[in-house]
Amino acid sequence: MKLFSRIIIPLLILIVALAVLVTVVTDKLSVRWFTRDLELRGSLITRTIHDSLAEAVQKKDNKKIQSLFARVVQDERLTGLILCNEKGREIARSRDFPDQLTCRALAERGFENAGVIRNADKPLYISIEKIPVSIDENYYLIPAHDMGYVNRRTTEAKKYIFGIFIVVMVILSAVVFIISRISLKELVHGMQSLLRSTVIREKTYGPAELRPLIKDMRFWVDELEANRIIRDESQLSWTSQSLKQILHNELAGNEVLIVSNREPYIHVKNNSHTDVQIPASGLVTALEPIMRACSGTWIAHGSGNADRLVVDENDRVWCPPGEKSYLLRRVWLSKAEEKGYYYGFSNEGLWPLCHIAHTRPIFRNDDWETYKAVNQKFADVLFQEVKTDAPVILIQDYHFALLPRLIRNRYPNAVIITFWHVPWPNAESYSICPWREEILDGLLGSSIIGFHTRYHVINFLDTVDRFLEARISRDSSTISFKGEVSAIHAYPISIQYPSRFVSSLPTQRECRKYVEKNTELLPNVKMGIGVDRLDYTKGVIEKFYAIDRLFEINPGWIKKFSFVQVGAPTRVSIPTYRSFHDEIIFHAEQINKKYEKDGWKPIILQSRHHDAQEVYRYLRAADFCFVNSLHDGMNLVAKEFIASREHDDGVLILSQFTGASLELIEALVVNPYNVDQCASAINMALEMNPEDQRLRMINMKSIVQEYNVYRWAGRMLLDAARLIRSKKFLYRDIV
Repeated sequence: MKLFSRIIIPLLILIVALAVLVTVVTDKLSVRWFTRDLELRGSLITRTIHDSLAEAVQKKDNKKIQSLFARVVQDERLTGLILCNEKGREIARSRDFPDQLTCRALAERGFENAGVIRNADKPLYISIEKIPVSIDENYYLIPAHDMGYVNRRTTEAKKYIFGIFIVVMVILSAVVFIISRISLKELVHGMQSLLRSTVIREKTYGPAELRPLIKDMRFWVDELEANRIIRDESQLSWTSQSLKQILHNELAGNEVLIVSNREPYIHVKNNSHTDVQIPASGLVTALEPIMRACSGTWIAHGSGNADRLVVDENDRVWCPPGEKSYLLRRVWLSKAEEKGYYYGFSNEGLWPLCHIAHTRPIFRNDDWETYKAVNQKFADVLFQEVKTDAPVILIQDYHFALLPRLIRNRYPNAVIITFWHVPWPNAESYSICPWREEILDGLLGSSIIGFHTRYHVINFLDTVDRFLEARISRDSSTISFKGEVSAIHAYPISIQYPSRFVSSLPTQRECRKYVEKNTELLPNVKMGIGVDRLDYTKGVIEKFYAIDRLFEINPGWIKKFSFVQVGAPTRVSIPTYRSFHDEIIFHAEQINKKYEKDGWKPIILQSRHHDAQEVYRYLRAADFCFVNSLHDGMNLVAKEFIASREHDDGVLILSQFTGASLELIEALVVNPYNVDQCASAINMALEMNPEDQRLRMINMKSIVQEYNVYRWAGRMLLDAARLIRSKKFLYRDIV
C-alpha cells in the first residue's frame, strides 16, 4: 500500500497531466496547421481559374462562371464559392455556399478573411482571394472550405495519444509492482525467456512468478499490433527508400515477386553483338523503379531472340544490365502458346472487351485452353522462385486473370496483389465473355485487386455481384468469396519522379537539334509530339484528323508547325493490328501530300522502336504533347511529358477517356471523337503564352511529384499490411 501511495499514484497523476497537456497543444497546433493549408488551397484554386474567371467576368458570361464553379467545388473539402465585386455586389454563388455570408457584409469589413464560421453545425473556413480584372476594377473570390475533416483528425489524434498514455500507465504500474515482489535476477531471467519465446500461447517460459506478467505483456503487444493505425500516407515522402521501409516495417521484409507478360529488358541479337531494349510499355515504366527499390524477382516472358543467351542455368539474369538490383526470371513460351495465350485470348479477346474502341472481341476455345495452360506454367515457375510461405506477389494485368487463384491454392498465406492496367468494362459488356465466371474466380484469389480509377472499381463490383454468389461490401469495397476476402481499390498508377532518364537528358535546345537531325523536322517550326504504341485504342488516326482540320480552319500554321508521331508497332501478327498500322501510314501520307511544301511536312511518322532515353529527348524537344486515347486505363506518356520539361513550359492535350485526365486537370482536356474541339486545342496549345504554360505545368508537376510510382506501390502494400493484421486479429479471437 505504501508503494502504491508513494510511487504509483504520483506517477499516474503525472502521466495524466502530461496527456492532457499534449492533447491541448495538439488541438491548437492542428487547427493552426490546417487553416494555413486551407489558405494555400484557396490561393491555388484562384491561380488555377484566374484567367478563365477574369475573362468570363469581363464578358459577363455567368454561364461560364457557374461552369467554373461547378468544376472547382467537386473537391470534397470545398463547400462552395462566391464572387463579389469591390462594392459588395454578388456576381455569382455556388449552390452550397452559406447563406448567412453575403458580399455586402464582406465588403463592409474591407474583404478581410472571415475565418471560421458555422453553417448547419458544420464548421467552415472562409478565405478571400483578390482577382484583378482591370487596372481600376477588382473582384474577390471567396471559397468556403469544409473543416469537418480537421475536427475528425484532431479527435483521432487525441484518442491515440490518450490510448498510448493509458498503455504506458498500465505497463509502468505493473513493472513497479512486480519489482517489489521479485528479485532483479528473476526479472532479467524472465525477460530473456520472453524474448526467446516464439509462441507464448503454446508454451510459457520463465519463473512461475513472471508467468502472469508475461502473458499480460504478450496480450498488450498483440492488442497494440492489431489496432495500430499505419501512418497517414500524406506524411510520407514517397521515395524508393520509403518503399523499402514499408516492406521492412509493415510486411516484415517479405520477399517481393512481380509477374508480368512483358519483361523490363529485352536482349536482341544485332549482327555480331547483343543489344538491350526497354519495351515501350507503361507497365514497365511503372514497375521497374519498384523492383529496383525492393530487390525482388521479376517473372516475365522471355521474348527477345537473344534472351536465352544471357540467362544462367536457372533462366535468371540480373537487372538492370550492368547492375544487380533484382533478378529477372524468364519464362519460355512456344509459338503456339504465344499465339493462343497472348495474341489470341489476351489481345483478341480480353483487350477489346475491356476497351470501348469499337473492335469486336474474338473468343475461341483453343485460345482459352492455351491461356489456362500458360497461366499454370507461370504459376509453376513462380513456385520455383518462392522461398517463404508468405511472399508478396504483384500480378500484372489481364494476361494472368487465373494466376491469383492458382497461387492462393498453393500458398494460403501469400499476399497477392493483382493490378488490372486496362479499364474494367461494365457488367453488360463483360457478359459476352464465355468464361466470365472462371476469370472472376481466378481474380478473387487475390488479397487486393487494383484498378486505375474508382469508376473501374465500381464496374468490377457490379460484375461480381451479377455473376457470382459472393458477399459484397460497397462501403469497405471488399468481396468475400470462398472464405477469403479481397479488397477492391483504385490506385492511380504513375511514374518515377524525377525520372532517372531526366538527370542525363540534354537541354531542350540540344534535344530539339537531336530530333531535327533524326527526323524531317525543320528548324524554327513549332513541334507537337505523340508517343503511342500503334494500337487502335490510342486515337492516332483521330489525331491526324484534328491536324488536318487545324490547317483547314487556320492555314496560317502551314509550314510553321509539324507533328511528330512516335509509334512503336505492336502485335503485328494480329490482322486487326496489321490493318491499323497500314491505315495510320495511309492517313499520314494523304495529309502530307495535301499540305507539304519546300521540304516541310505536317506529320512526321516514326514507326519504329524508341528506347526510353530517346523518347524523353522527343518529349523535351516538343512544344506540346497530344495524348488522344479513345479508352485508356491511365496513360503514363502524359506524366512522362510533364516530367521531361526543363523550364516548366509546354502544353499537354489530354483525352477525357484517360485516367490521367482525372488528375491532370490543368491539361487541355478534349473529346477525341470531336475533331473540331481537338483542332481548337492544338491551336490553343500553339498560341498559349509562356506564363499560362508555366502555371499549368507547375501544378501538374506537383501532382506527378506527389502521386509518384512509389506512392502507387506503397499504398497497395500498406493496404496489404492492414489486411494481414486484420486476419491475425480475427484468428486470435477464434483460437
